[in-house]
Amino acid sequence: MNSGTLVGSLIFAGVVVVIIAVVIQLMMRSWQRRARQQADLIGALPDVPELLGTATITTPGMYVGCTMAPAWSERITAGDLGYRSKAVLSMHPEGVLVQRIRAIPIWIPKESISAIRTERGIAGKVAARNGILAIRWRLPSDVKIDTGFRADNRDEYESWLHSWPEGVAP
Repeated sequence: MNSGTLVGSLIFAGVVVVIIAVVIQLMMRSWQRRARQQADLIGALPDVPELLGTATITTPGMYVGCTMAPAWSERITAGDLGYRSKAVLSMHPEGVLVQRIRAIPIWIPKESISAIRTERGIAGKVAARNGILAIRWRLPSDVKIDTGFRADNRDEYESWLHSWPEGVAP
């Protein structure tokens, strides 16, 4: 390889690295801007009550994420709601608790829940038919969101669907 070709190749490689770095930076800024906008819209999440009744259903699995209802593809990026993690979903007389690994637990008060159903996909995560358990609920800020959970054992979804009086809702 002659020196002209080497210099041209190095310049080309440098330009490609700079372009990739700029694209990644723009993506990060977009994610942060979206998180700020959603944080204003969502407000504070409900606090977990100090005293909870005994869990009637406990399901280990994966917290998939939260989306703005009814747009299953509009992931919420505010706080740590946009990050997937292993979790345990439990139904209590007072509501539903999502205990996530290395993240703040999510408390869903019973009176805020409008539907519990199964979905094929949520927040960019597509699973097998009815592979995601989705809980639609209203935040204190009056915004409706869907919280997605993929159980280790999908057979446990039946008990969740039957625990909610309205069953599967739109």
